[in-house]
Amino acid sequence: MSTGTTEPQRRIRALHTAETVTVYQAYAPALGLPAARDGRFPAAWKRDRMTWIKPSFLWMMYRCGWGTKADQETVLAVEIDRAGFDWALGNACLSHHDPGEYPDRAAWQRELRRSPARVQWDPERDLRLRPLPYRSLQLGLAGEASRRYADAWTVGIRDVTALAREVHALVRAGKLAAARALLPEERPYPTPEGTPGVSRVSVSIAAKA
Repeated sequence: MSTGTTEPQRRIRALHTAETVTVYQAYAPALGLPAARDGRFPAAWKRDRMTWIKPSFLWMMYRCGWGTKADQETVLAVEIDRAGFDWALGNACLSHHDPGEYPDRAAWQRELRRSPARVQWDPERDLRLRPLPYRSLQLGLAGEASRRYADAWTVGIRDVTALAREVHALVRAGKLAAARALLPEERPYPTPEGTPGVSRVSVSIAAKA
C-alpha cells in the first residue's frame, strides 16, 4: 500500500545523530559477543579483509535470516563516527562497473584498485524481507578503511540479536504494526557529495509499506 510519499531510487537511510551513524553486521557468537561486551572489535576481527556494513536494519535481517544463518547468529549495531562514514563514502567506488558512472571498464578497474571502500545499492526490504522498488546502501571497507572502522571510527557496539528475534516473531504472527514499531528510526542521511551511484539518479518512485 502506498504511503503517499516518494522515495529516491537510491538513498541512505540510517539511525543517526549529529555525530554518529549506526550500521549493522552479523557474526558468529565467538566474535560478535566479545565485540558487544567490550564495545570494540577484538584482535580476532580480521582488519586486512573486506567487511560490509549496512545502515538498513531490515536489509541486515534479509542478509542474516533474522540471525539464523550459520556464523551470523549474533547481530550487532555498530555506532560509528559520521566523519569516518562520510570519508569512506567519499573515497569509495561502485562494486560493479556502471557505464553511467565510469567512461569504460578500465577506468572503473583503476578506481577499484585505488579505493579503500565499495558502494553497492541493493533493493531495500519490507518486514517480510521482500524487495522494495528502491535501494539502500551496502558499504564495503577494505585496507585503510577497514582498519579505521575497527580501531578509530567505532564509538560503541550493541548486541541487537534479541531485537531481531522479537521483530521476527511479531512478523510471523502477522503483527506487522507491532513489529514496525520496534524498528530503528532510520531517517534519510545527508549523503556526501560524490557518493558513487547517487548523483545521476533523480527519479523518485512511490514508496510502499
